[in-house]
Amino acid sequence: MAKKVLKSAKALASPPPASTGVSPQVLDRLWDVVLARRDADPAVSHSARLLSRGTAKVAQKFGEEAVECLIEAVAGNKEALVAESADVLYHLLVLWVSAGVHPSEVWAELERREGISGIAEKAARRALVPATRKIP
Repeated sequence: MAKKVLKSAKALASPPPASTGVSPQVLDRLWDVVLARRDADPAVSHSARLLSRGTAKVAQKFGEEAVECLIEAVAGNKEALVAESADVLYHLLVLWVSAGVHPSEVWAELERREGISGIAEKAARRALVPATRKIP
């Protein structure tokens, strides 16, 4: 039965796009650009303008972009979802720069979680969170 479910899930997944030579390293390059623009003139650089507004405003902008991404996903608009996903990733990197988070910290956390059930991982986080704060 499990094999049948797995085959069904694979059948539902859309095929990967043809290779375009694009790689995840584009995020590393984008990180470097955002980091370099941290001290640039806000009148010339969008990244600098965002960063000059402070972490709270950067986080708000990230949230707005995430909501737009969700809307396109629910609407089933793949092309717009791809575009909004790129916006989300860019604004996440800007947020990391603003908050002093390096991508390697996030990659290390993902690596730590690798091979751990999502249900077990979430339960472990709940055990660490004070009773006054709930994790959705």
